[in-house]
Amino acid sequence: MAYLRTAEGRAALDEVAGYQLTDASLIAEISSARARFGERAGVLVETVRLRRRASAKLRDAAGWLFTDEALQQATATPVAEHRARRLAGAVVHDVTCSVGTELAALRDTAQLAVGSDIDAVRLAMAEHNLGLRGESVLLCRADALRPVTADTVVVADPARRSGTRRRFDPRGYLPPLDDLIGVLAGREYVVKCAPGIDFDAVRRLGFDGEIEVTSWAGSVREACLWSRGLSPSGVHRRAAVLDTGEQFTDGEPDDCPVRPAGTWIVDPDGAVVRAGLVRQYAVRHGLWQLDADIAYLSGDRLPPGIRGFEVLDTLPYHERRLRQALSDRGVGAVEILVRGLDVDPDVLRSRLRLRGSSQATVILTRLGTGRAGRATAFICRPSR
Repeated sequence: MAYLRTAEGRAALDEVAGYQLTDASLIAEISSARARFGERAGVLVETVRLRRRASAKLRDAAGWLFTDEALQQATATPVAEHRARRLAGAVVHDVTCSVGTELAALRDTAQLAVGSDIDAVRLAMAEHNLGLRGESVLLCRADALRPVTADTVVVADPARRSGTRRRFDPRGYLPPLDDLIGVLAGREYVVKCAPGIDFDAVRRLGFDGEIEVTSWAGSVREACLWSRGLSPSGVHRRAAVLDTGEQFTDGEPDDCPVRPAGTWIVDPDGAVVRAGLVRQYAVRHGLWQLDADIAYLSGDRLPPGIRGFEVLDTLPYHERRLRQALSDRGVGAVEILVRGLDVDPDVLRSRLRLRGSSQATVILTRLGTGRAGRATAFICRPSR
């Protein structure tokens, strides 16, 4: 890594950045790089490829250094900036700073940002990536489970991968989530977790603060644990939808009625669904539920900026009947959304064998419970 930080290394990276490095050209270009740079060709090619991948999630990271695993775990810039805004004005210690993606956001909002990591290589990469501006960020090597600061707000991002395998049990994180929560008892902290983490399991570990689920670019990115002192009183769950700037909490009204479908069906953002805040979302936007146990919402007006589905037809779901209804409308391409039914959209799409020229969205769901439950199909026109 020291070579990559020299003038010679930077010039070599600039030269390799001119390579296409596509699947078709990779072998030939690696051979060319070896002829030009010898044993350093591998690290040069890998660094350029990682930088290109990083551009999809990180802003202003063109000159950064990464390891593959560090980039996989790196927080996307908009998500890190959202967290940094919530921590504005605090003295913050990122105890798993890795290559510096959280610190890059924190240094612009925090009173002071401290970063530490047990991995000396990643720490050196963070120093390079941040280009340390005076005393706005301090770095040191330390174990996250052995605090080296006091009276700071701790930010931690435990590793949830081992190579290409994900760790789903929070006690299998590195460092383990139960150990981390134990060490941080009595302090204010923010811990990033996998979006699919079991909320009840986290509570059983002794966590009594706020769980925030964040989405960006149409997908759920993380679940984040905020200690009690960093969250408004009475809030235990939050959904942050960065694409729209909206936030929803369990402290908001949730008196949402259940009614038959109106003009539009709305599939709430994944962060709202994952955080269990569908009813709060519905109340704010003047919508209602199609079923008390299903996340699909409906209304006669579509909320501004939200993708919805205009209901064209409603029918009991039977594959043959659905095929005929779509055929009658000349539908040849169909988007299929499913909740509450054991239906694979890709398998169903191939079995429908549609031949028309128009497009539609089909929403399949179960309405009602027990004997009153019925599988229902809505044929819709998407708003966009």
